[in-house]
Amino acid sequence: MPQGATVLVALVDLLKEHRLWGWLRIAQGAYSLGDVPGLRFAKVMGSGHAGGFGLRPSASHQGLVCVFDTLAAAQAFCDGAVFAQYRSRARELCFGLFGIQSSRGAWDGVSWTPQAGVAGSEQSRGGLVAAITRASILPTKAPAFWRMAPAAQAQLPQAEGCLVAMGLGEAPLLRQCTFSIWRDTAAMDAYARSGAHSNAIAATYRNGFFSESMFVRMRVLFFEGTWEGRVMDLGVGLDSPAHLAAV
Repeated sequence: MPQGATVLVALVDLLKEHRLWGWLRIAQGAYSLGDVPGLRFAKVMGSGHAGGFGLRPSASHQGLVCVFDTLAAAQAFCDGAVFAQYRSRARELCFGLFGIQSSRGAWDGVSWTPQAGVAGSEQSRGGLVAAITRASILPTKAPAFWRMAPAAQAQLPQAEGCLVAMGLGEAPLLRQCTFSIWRDTAAMDAYARSGAHSNAIAATYRNGFFSESMFVRMRVLFFEGTWEGRVMDLGVGLDSPAHLAAV
């Protein structure tokens, strides 16, 4: 990944009449987006019931996770025809652009490169922070993993300082992803050290649940939309100081 890479995350709740359209997008994966300039990485994923983290799939909730070479390429995609298809078919939609602060692990063998000079300066200033956690679960370990995961996942949306959270998945049971936005790094770290989540992480390392995993921490450049009946007013829009400072 180039050091100037920008991440797009979009959460979508499709109108009932467009659910089949959405399922076809998931089945086609990145191919459904076509030839997008500057697109380095893309996933079109489903979600749990009501956008949650359980094993019951949602018929309407899904998410996009894309990585672009530049901020300009990501913005052009958001303004383009492909993303307009999601906007016109969504009951609710929220999306944001993010700069990579730190990353460990890989996703389909691809590691995400932090932006040069971002990590220390952005974390010391505080402010909103986002995270993506994803894993490929070994089939033989899946029963044990899913005995541990629900308690930690249930705590996430209600955690102090968690502003947005959604469970995503490339494949049922075995390829899982979590996206979240936090008030600040301290709130995110406090959840990570909480009982159920801390126990799940310890069990993961002890039992080797994953064949591949990745954790990415990101600064929020821009975020807007409507989700769960709420207008996502997080103070980072296209004209906000936080966004302008990042361009």
